[in-house]
Amino acid sequence: MKKRFIIFTVMLVILTAFAGCRKKDDYNIDYLVLVNKLNPLPEDWEEKLQTVHFTNTVGNDVEVEKRSYEAYQKLKKDLEKEGIFVDLDSARRSIAAQQEIVEDFTKRYGADYTAKVVAKPGYSEHHTGLALDLYLIIDGKNVDENEDMLQYPEIWEVIHEKLDDYGFILRYLPDKEHITGYAYEPWHIRYVNDSKLAKEIMDKGITLEGYLGTVKETDPEIVLGNSMALSREELEEVAIRIKCQFASWEGCELESVRFAGDEYITPENVDMVNLLGKTDKHVLAVKFFTDFRTPKEGYNDLKGDHEYKDFQWWLACDVEGDWDIVIFGE
Repeated sequence: MKKRFIIFTVMLVILTAFAGCRKKDDYNIDYLVLVNKLNPLPEDWEEKLQTVHFTNTVGNDVEVEKRSYEAYQKLKKDLEKEGIFVDLDSARRSIAAQQEIVEDFTKRYGADYTAKVVAKPGYSEHHTGLALDLYLIIDGKNVDENEDMLQYPEIWEVIHEKLDDYGFILRYLPDKEHITGYAYEPWHIRYVNDSKLAKEIMDKGITLEGYLGTVKETDPEIVLGNSMALSREELEEVAIRIKCQFASWEGCELESVRFAGDEYITPENVDMVNLLGKTDKHVLAVKFFTDFRTPKEGYNDLKGDHEYKDFQWWLACDVEGDWDIVIFGE
């Protein structure tokens, strides 16, 4: 009897230890969690998350969800076989850290600019620890500024082709700003913990929102025409600003974005947008139109299940080249 009791006790200790290890290793987070301008981080996420820390090549501490980090290391080694070298610029940011960023940007650049470029605390995908921002290392030098990294599309193409093998997707696709709320970022990848699922998403060229069915995956018509006052790049930048704003209009389906023409680029309209914006910083004003459909329940003051045509947008540019949406409506 005593011998049986000892054996039972030993087995119980082993099973308890195994259960403890299993609890520590197999924690319950949703690798398809959606965090964007409309969907906040789940309340208990930060308590559940398990992460690792490391120091990147520029000396910064980077925190990453542990399985995402393991997959990233495999991706990194594979890329090195192709002569491509990368590192992580950033990954997980706490809600508190995001609030500090907002406060710092507001102090330095103002509230309007901050609202354009910095996610609201609680609504950044980086809170999940599953979103990773890469940077390039070329000829032994760190290339980590966005405008510099965009000069290497052929390198990003190779990187993107390998993402799904390791359970990653490209998160902010070109021409999908009206869905994601962000302009194209070739360096921003997202771990989904399933290579087959990642391949499905990447092969279809859709967003995570589209895959999850939270939005209808659409490709609105972009009509920029010809302008003597603005370059093609400037017109595209304005269209992207509108599309990013539209991503916050829950349930609305964007159908087209159109430049109204040079005839609206006048000193009088600059005065008008400055008056509306209660500022004198703008030196250029442009007008755009959008067509879109609202959901059955409507959105804010917009009618429900309604087809809006020639919905007006006025945007203005300051001397630094930064565009602001001043007013929109029928």
